[in-house]
Amino acid sequence: MSNCEHDRNTVYDFKSIESNWREKWADSGHDQTDLDADDKRKRTYCLSMFSYPSGDKLHLGHWYNYVPADTWARFRRMSGDNVFQPMGFDSFGLPAENYAIKCGVHPHIHTEENISVIRDQLKTIGAMYDWRSELATHRPEYYKWTQWLFLQLYKNDLAYRDDSPVNWCNSCQTVLANEQVESGNCERCGEFVEKKELTQWKFRITKYADRLIDGLEDLDWPEETKKKQLSWIGRSHGADVDFVVSRKYVQDDLPANTELNADGDIVLRVFTTRPDTLFGVTYMAVAPEHPLAVCLTEKEMQPEVEKYITDSAKLSEVDRQGTEREKTGIRTGALAVNPVNGEEIPILVADYVIASYGTGAVMAVPAHDQRDFEVADKLKLPLRRVILGDGQVSDSELQEAWTDDGVMINSEGYNGDPNRQAGKKIISKLDAKGVGKQTIQYRLRDWLVSRQRFWGAPIPIVHCTDCGAVAVPEDQLPLQLPDVVDYKPKGKSPLESSDKYMNTSCPECGKDARRDPDTMDTFVCSSWYFLRYMRPDLEDAMFLKEDTQKWLPTEMYVGGADHAYGHLLFSRFITKVFHDLGYLDFEEPFKSLRHQGMITRDGQKMSKSKGNTVVPAEYLEQFGTDTLRAYLMKGFAFAEGGDWTDNGIEGIHKFLLRVWRITHSALANQPLGQDMGQDVPVLSDAEREKRWPKLRVVLHNSIFACTRDLERFQFNTAVSKLMELNNALREYSGTDAVTFEDPYLKEALLNLIQMLSPFAPHFGAELWERVGGQESVFDSSWPVHNESFLVADTVTYVIQINGKIREKMDAAKNASKDEVEKEALAYGRIPELIGDSEIRKVIVVPGKLVNVVI
Repeated sequence: MSNCEHDRNTVYDFKSIESNWREKWADSGHDQTDLDADDKRKRTYCLSMFSYPSGDKLHLGHWYNYVPADTWARFRRMSGDNVFQPMGFDSFGLPAENYAIKCGVHPHIHTEENISVIRDQLKTIGAMYDWRSELATHRPEYYKWTQWLFLQLYKNDLAYRDDSPVNWCNSCQTVLANEQVESGNCERCGEFVEKKELTQWKFRITKYADRLIDGLEDLDWPEETKKKQLSWIGRSHGADVDFVVSRKYVQDDLPANTELNADGDIVLRVFTTRPDTLFGVTYMAVAPEHPLAVCLTEKEMQPEVEKYITDSAKLSEVDRQGTEREKTGIRTGALAVNPVNGEEIPILVADYVIASYGTGAVMAVPAHDQRDFEVADKLKLPLRRVILGDGQVSDSELQEAWTDDGVMINSEGYNGDPNRQAGKKIISKLDAKGVGKQTIQYRLRDWLVSRQRFWGAPIPIVHCTDCGAVAVPEDQLPLQLPDVVDYKPKGKSPLESSDKYMNTSCPECGKDARRDPDTMDTFVCSSWYFLRYMRPDLEDAMFLKEDTQKWLPTEMYVGGADHAYGHLLFSRFITKVFHDLGYLDFEEPFKSLRHQGMITRDGQKMSKSKGNTVVPAEYLEQFGTDTLRAYLMKGFAFAEGGDWTDNGIEGIHKFLLRVWRITHSALANQPLGQDMGQDVPVLSDAEREKRWPKLRVVLHNSIFACTRDLERFQFNTAVSKLMELNNALREYSGTDAVTFEDPYLKEALLNLIQMLSPFAPHFGAELWERVGGQESVFDSSWPVHNESFLVADTVTYVIQINGKIREKMDAAKNASKDEVEKEALAYGRIPELIGDSEIRKVIVVPGKLVNVVI
């Protein structure tokens, strides 16, 4: 081969290389998983959260989710696992419908077009997806089983219809779950969300509250995500306590179901986790939505209270409970009686009280609760200290609420007792009197699944005047969306505009009936999709139980932390339900979970309006897929993210080029950095033996650290170790020619190519083939380190002449000073630099330096 021909073959032409390997992998079925393989390999299901095909471009955030997951999956395949990595599309929901409304294109057409484009873009990532398993939630063969899921919950009293206040977005004209409201606004359109009373379908997720909490303990999930779910479920151990309000304070007719005591007075029940502070209660507060809020307000104060209630409705529950927001309240004029001391205390309406938590009423203890302290201070309400901390003086003025433990004071019958013990005694006494009892409350509310939109899975229920709500027979599923022409939101479901769809007969009595007009929350679609990937075309079942027994729970799940309250919680709930119904043998869907951080630019979140977005296509054109993949792995700590820099991606590209060049230099028996064809001798055997121990230490440390860091999703430090290995290879080679006939260089370089391949798969596959790999690099065995080679047998000495550094040499760790001195004086250029000069003395600092004084 001529030098010109050799040069052409050794140019890193990433475009043709990447295109070639994607075609090879597709043609050979390289990425397809044998789900039924009955071998001894560990089955590893690696899953990334599927994408929303509402737009036609994958942004950098998609890459930062999918590339790390694929890198880990390839690593596990090389480690001997049978890896399954599917991909699909979360294709129902508001984004697609809103785009269709805006552009006048039916959501189905728009969604399918986007899926086609995004699928092609996903393939450019070079991920090891088994495309035979593709699914999309908007297709009837999928949402048939979303409807089947609904029916299973309905038949088992886990789905029900209820009148309740809901979050309503006027812009989207639909109901939103609490998880879809951010700072009082719709997470989709950003518009203000108000409260509205509607009849809606709900799932009884609250029935599983304890199991959802208890199941978190053994999960390999980020602790912050576990804490978020614990907080969202909000299990609180405490007590219900009954305060009494005289009927004389009632200004209007009492709401239905108001509880009265034997004397006909109103029972205003509160839930408290601090019964030890009951003697310190100086006022009560009810939520603005509480049914008694206006009823107990004096006539002359009602206009002001009603305005306060209206203003409160404009705030989200999150905002109302925020620690930074100033707490407010307004008096009603009514008084309640404290059951522990008979004291009358004022009743307020306060927006920091939430109707859906506890009873919607709270007892306020300003001396021992900071929220109550702030309201009392603003409204000049009294505070009474009933717990005294260590070293405190009872008559000292409080600057803030005392929330720690101590001993009881100002609490008749309990003074001097430790406060926690006193709390138990107080509840026992109230329980004996029938005005209190121990209980547990939850912040979690049942999952509201009705949506007044077109682009979702229709709810498979028929409403009959005689029979009520009746399930659509399972053999009639899927209940398909009609071709509704006008699917724009009008405050009710667009499906109601289609008489052909709505009018039907009752499955039980045969009389005329109407279908339910709502569709399901798209979180229902995504709550089970991981169960379907194994057999996306299965017609007579949602999934095969034997598949789930082999492949689930999911070994690794990768996606955004923003799903902590929604998708991740709902998937756990549905999995537990299916377990209880006998469909699954496990209760948790995802063994391990990893969240990616956010990549910023110029220190700011990327957005089109700021003009600081990173468009992957531009960098693919300049550098290729593998460089972009490797930069995403090296440039950022996966869980934290960081700031994008063009210098960073250029640096990683240069690294790949260095690996490319050293590989081809070795294939051509050429020195690094020299023109091909120069006659340069290769390393002598003696020189190899001398240099190998140092390279060997770097090699085995790189294998050890890269393996460890890949398992931990610490990709940036893993790539750093590969860079160190590449540098060590270059140092080993020096100015001599490198060759694959050198067993030491060959071992190190092959291991480097293998370890780099999960990060840059096309690059690695190409080099592996060029160096003679007979099988796919991803079917080769991942390198294994040798513990005995992790610590060097040698140390590096700096050799100085009159204090100036002239050389560096490696010497045996256990070499004596005399041996080190002798070797240093004969090393490299040292004899030449000393020349005829007189050596006055040689200073040897063991393990560090040799200073020759001449």
